[in-house]
Amino acid sequence: MTLRFIGTTSDDGDCPTLYDIEGTDEILVQGERETAPEHLAQLRDVKETETFVRVPRSLLTRFAPRSDAPKLQPFASISDLFQSFKHTAWRLETRRGYASDRTSPKWARFLAGDDIARDPDNAWRENVRAQTALAKRFERVRLVDEPPTQGQEFLLASAPSNVDAGEDVRHLSRSQAQKLRLPEYDFWLFDSKILARFAFDDEDTTLGVYVTEEPAEVLAACQVRDAAWHHAVRTEDFARRVRSTV
Repeated sequence: MTLRFIGTTSDDGDCPTLYDIEGTDEILVQGERETAPEHLAQLRDVKETETFVRVPRSLLTRFAPRSDAPKLQPFASISDLFQSFKHTAWRLETRRGYASDRTSPKWARFLAGDDIARDPDNAWRENVRAQTALAKRFERVRLVDEPPTQGQEFLLASAPSNVDAGEDVRHLSRSQAQKLRLPEYDFWLFDSKILARFAFDDEDTTLGVYVTEEPAEVLAACQVRDAAWHHAVRTEDFARRVRSTV
């Protein structure tokens, strides 16, 4: 089962931390082990397999979920949100490649060395144009390895079409993201209110999304967005940096 980072009140990478255990309704708590004999003696119904950790109340106040774990649902279930959102649709992309890219006709053209930067509008870009004409914002940050993977190079090469349509696409190195303690999962955040977190299989195929308005989850996503957006670089500038290192 996969652990998903929820949040921490530590600024220097030390514990305590909360994790969600994907596919269950359980939370894993990381903290300093409780060793005080007088405390251990007061614990009730202790099993031999159990251990105990200390965490600050502020960690639970800020990040502990207050509702049941969301269920996995098809990505199509959130398709209406890309028209009905009021202000901002914000995406974090963390993977080294996506199966949907590798199965697209554009992928073969990319491998052949064709210029894929300025493709005609498709349904996605037409909607971006329509929504941004209403003063809404489509924004995304893509994590990029050093050197970029083939999948990341494909996205960087094709990004100008999305930018032309009205998206603000920015890039952030994975090493910087790790310093910022950003999560390693993809999500869409709509109007700082609705969070749609992706699930993928080992072949980079989208399995669905977990959709929630849980305040602790949304707050954590907003904090991720603010940190990533502050440090991320616009597509044109990032592409120039990558070209200069080749």
